[in-house]
Amino acid sequence: MKHERIEVNPDVMLGKPIVKGTRLTVEHIMRELSGGMTVADVLAAHPRLTVLDIDAAREFADEYMTGLAAE
Repeated sequence: MKHERIEVNPDVMLGKPIVKGTRLTVEHIMRELSGGMTVADVLAAHPRLTVLDIDAAREFADEYMTGLAAE
């Protein structure tokens, strides 16, 4: 599935999936959420993010973990 808010660029963050327009990796966002931060906490810590960005990161991570993510 194509993700409009997530990009993979080998020249940015070693090619890890990031939220477009940022240097925040999907991995970083997921670690914050799994570490107990709420969506509100993540938004407060990263003001450039939106709820839609966090939702996209969650969707990408879910697809990646279930083998559905496309390059």
